[in-house]
Amino acid sequence: MLALPASAAAGIRVSGNHLVNDAGKTVRLLGVNRSGLEYACVQGWGFSDGPVDTASISAMKTWGIDAVRVPLNEDCWLGINGVKAQYGGVAYRSFVKGFVSRLNAAGLTAILDLHWNAPGTQRATGQQQMPDADHSPAFWSSVARAFRGNRNVIFDLYNEPHDVSWRCWRDGCGQWAGMQRLVNAVRSAGGRQPLMLGGIAWSNDLSGWLRWRPRDPLHQLIASFHLYNFATCNTASCWDATVKPVAAAVPVVTGELGENDCAHGFIDTYMPWADAMGISYLGWTWDTWNCNSGPALISGYDGTPTAFGAGFRAHLLSLQGR
Repeated sequence: MLALPASAAAGIRVSGNHLVNDAGKTVRLLGVNRSGLEYACVQGWGFSDGPVDTASISAMKTWGIDAVRVPLNEDCWLGINGVKAQYGGVAYRSFVKGFVSRLNAAGLTAILDLHWNAPGTQRATGQQQMPDADHSPAFWSSVARAFRGNRNVIFDLYNEPHDVSWRCWRDGCGQWAGMQRLVNAVRSAGGRQPLMLGGIAWSNDLSGWLRWRPRDPLHQLIASFHLYNFATCNTASCWDATVKPVAAAVPVVTGELGENDCAHGFIDTYMPWADAMGISYLGWTWDTWNCNSGPALISGYDGTPTAFGAGFRAHLLSLQGR
C-alpha cells in the first residue's frame, strides 16, 4: 500500500493501523536516521557528528525522504552525570529544538528516540537493556513538555530493548522502567504525539507486541521494528509470521533498516514487502561512517551515497509520484 509522504502530514496521528494527516489521508514515514546527537555530547566534543543545518537537510530531501529519526542522550538532555554544561542541559535541549524546527520547516516529520541512557550515576555512554527507572521517565516528561505543541513530532520511547521478557518490557523490572511507565510520563506531561515502541530482541521481535502493548488513553501507539541482514527475523517468512499481524492492527515503522555488506540486496527484498503492507521504514544511517560497520548511507553530507545508500535512495525515488 503506497501512501502520501509525511511532508503532507500536518498533525500526523494514528488512525487504526495507519498514520493519517489532518485531512484524514493515509501517510507513511520514509526516511533516514541522523545519528550523532546521542554520543557527541556525552563524549564532550560537540552536539552532533557532522552538520545538521538547513543545507544538510536539503541534501537529505533530494533522496525523497519525509521523516528523520534523531537519536538522543538522556544525560545530555537532563544535564546530569557529568555532561559538560556547554553540551548538556539547556544548551543541548536548545540544539535539539533547533534541529527539529529546521526539519519541520523543510516539511519533514521528526522522530525523537531515546537511544543512550544509564541508571544512577553511570554516564549514558551507550544503550542499555531497557530504559532506566532513574532517569528515563524524567527524560520523557521533559521532552513531552518541550514539544507539547508540536504536531509534527513522534516520540520513539526506547531504541532497542533486549534480553528482557515481554512482561519486563511493558511493566518494568529491577532497574528498568517499562513502556507503560514511559507512556504515562508522556501523557501526564501533556504530550499527545504518536508513540513508537520497539519490540524485544533489539526491536527485531514483535511476536508479543500486541499482547503486551501498554495502555494509551489516546490510542496513539506505533510498533517499531528494527531490521538488518544479520538480525534473527530477516526473512519474508518471519515478517509474515510476526510483523504482518501487528501491521494489521497498528501502524508499523521500521525505525532502523540496513545491511552490513556495503550493498543493498537485502534491503531490496524488504522494502517492496513493506510497501505492500503499508509499513514505514527509515535507513540507518545518514552519517559518513564506513558502509559496512555503520552501516552508512552516505559518503558525504552533500548526499553522495555509499553503495548501500544508493540502493536505498533509488527505491525511495522510485516511489515518487506513485
